[in-house]
Amino acid sequence: MSGDVPSVSVEVVFAVPERQVLLSIDVPEGSTVAEVIALSGMAAQFPDAGLESLPVGIWGRVVARSRIVANGDRVEIYRTLPEDPKRIRRELAMSGRTMRDGADDQNED
Repeated sequence: MSGDVPSVSVEVVFAVPERQVLLSIDVPEGSTVAEVIALSGMAAQFPDAGLESLPVGIWGRVVARSRIVANGDRVEIYRTLPEDPKRIRRELAMSGRTMRDGADDQNED
Protein backbone atom coordinates (compact mmCIF):
# COMPACT_ATOMS: atom_id res chain seq x y z
CA MET A 1 0.00 0.00 0.00
CA SER A 2 2.94 2.36 -0.11
CA GLY A 3 2.07 5.33 -2.26
CA ASP A 4 -1.61 5.10 -1.36
CA VAL A 5 -3.01 8.16 0.37
CA PRO A 6 -4.51 7.23 3.75
CA SER A 7 -8.18 8.08 4.10
CA VAL A 8 -10.56 9.10 6.88
CA SER A 9 -14.27 8.34 7.20
CA VAL A 10 -16.58 11.30 7.71
CA GLU A 11 -20.27 12.13 7.45
CA VAL A 12 -21.77 15.09 5.62
CA VAL A 13 -25.26 16.29 6.50
CA PHE A 14 -27.65 18.91 5.14
CA ALA A 15 -31.39 19.34 5.52
CA VAL A 16 -34.23 21.44 4.25
CA PRO A 17 -37.75 21.24 5.73
CA GLU A 18 -38.90 18.61 3.27
CA ARG A 19 -35.74 16.50 3.03
CA GLN A 20 -32.53 15.63 4.84
CA VAL A 21 -29.45 13.80 3.59
CA LEU A 22 -26.67 12.23 5.64
CA LEU A 23 -23.80 10.70 3.66
CA SER A 24 -20.89 8.63 4.93
CA ILE A 25 -17.80 9.00 2.75
CA ASP A 26 -14.10 8.25 2.81
CA VAL A 27 -11.86 11.18 1.89
CA PRO A 28 -8.09 11.56 1.65
CA GLU A 29 -6.42 12.31 4.97
CA GLY A 30 -5.76 16.05 5.19
CA SER A 31 -8.99 17.02 3.37
CA THR A 32 -10.63 20.29 4.35
CA VAL A 33 -14.30 20.81 5.14
CA ALA A 34 -14.71 22.50 1.74
CA GLU A 35 -13.13 19.52 -0.03
CA VAL A 36 -15.32 17.06 1.88
CA ILE A 37 -18.46 18.96 0.88
CA ALA A 38 -17.34 19.01 -2.76
CA LEU A 39 -16.45 15.29 -2.73
CA SER A 40 -19.80 14.42 -1.12
CA GLY A 41 -21.80 15.57 -4.13
CA MET A 42 -24.21 17.34 -1.78
CA ALA A 43 -24.40 20.40 -4.08
CA ALA A 44 -25.83 18.22 -6.85
CA GLN A 45 -28.56 16.97 -4.50
CA PHE A 46 -29.47 20.52 -3.45
CA PRO A 47 -28.61 22.66 -6.50
CA ASP A 48 -30.70 25.65 -5.43
CA ALA A 49 -29.51 25.77 -1.80
CA GLY A 50 -26.33 27.81 -2.39
CA LEU A 51 -24.27 25.47 -0.23
CA GLU A 52 -21.05 27.30 -1.05
CA SER A 53 -22.17 30.35 0.93
CA LEU A 54 -23.80 28.66 3.94
CA PRO A 55 -22.07 28.32 7.32
CA VAL A 56 -20.55 24.93 8.13
CA GLY A 57 -19.63 23.08 11.27
CA ILE A 58 -18.34 19.87 12.78
CA TRP A 59 -20.46 18.25 15.47
CA GLY A 60 -22.48 21.40 16.17
CA ARG A 61 -19.58 23.87 16.25
CA VAL A 62 -19.12 26.37 13.46
CA VAL A 63 -15.75 25.96 11.72
CA ALA A 64 -13.92 27.48 8.76
CA ARG A 65 -14.16 25.68 5.45
CA SER A 66 -10.37 25.44 5.52
CA ARG A 67 -10.46 23.24 8.65
CA ILE A 68 -8.88 19.79 8.20
CA VAL A 69 -11.32 16.98 9.01
CA ALA A 70 -10.53 14.04 11.26
CA ASN A 71 -11.73 10.46 11.15
CA GLY A 72 -15.30 10.27 12.50
CA ASP A 73 -16.14 13.97 12.01
CA ARG A 74 -19.66 14.94 10.96
CA VAL A 75 -19.54 17.91 8.61
CA GLU A 76 -22.76 19.89 8.91
CA ILE A 77 -23.99 22.48 6.44
CA TYR A 78 -26.26 24.99 8.18
CA ARG A 79 -29.09 26.63 6.29
CA THR A 80 -30.35 30.05 7.24
CA LEU A 81 -33.54 29.97 9.32
CA PRO A 82 -36.31 32.35 8.24
CA GLU A 83 -36.77 33.54 11.84
CA ASP A 84 -34.82 33.22 15.07
CA PRO A 85 -36.51 30.43 17.08
CA LYS A 86 -35.25 31.85 20.39
CA ARG A 87 -36.90 35.20 19.65
CA ILE A 88 -40.16 33.50 18.67
CA ARG A 89 -40.20 31.38 21.85
CA ARG A 90 -39.47 34.44 23.99
CA GLU A 91 -42.31 36.42 22.41
CA LEU A 92 -44.73 33.51 22.79
CA ALA A 93 -43.74 33.02 26.44
CA MET A 94 -44.32 36.71 27.14
CA SER A 95 -47.85 36.34 25.78
CA GLY A 96 -48.46 33.11 27.76
CA ARG A 97 -48.36 30.83 24.70
CA THR A 98 -46.04 28.02 23.56
CA MET A 99 -44.51 27.07 20.22
CA ARG A 100 -47.32 24.55 19.80
CA ASP A 101 -49.93 27.26 20.44
CA GLY A 102 -48.13 29.59 18.07
CA ALA A 103 -48.00 26.96 15.32
CA ASP A 104 -51.70 26.22 15.80
CA ASP A 105 -52.54 29.93 15.53
CA GLN A 106 -50.64 30.16 12.25
CA ASN A 107 -52.54 27.21 10.77
CA GLU A 108 -55.97 28.67 11.52
CA ASP A 109 -55.86 31.04 8.54
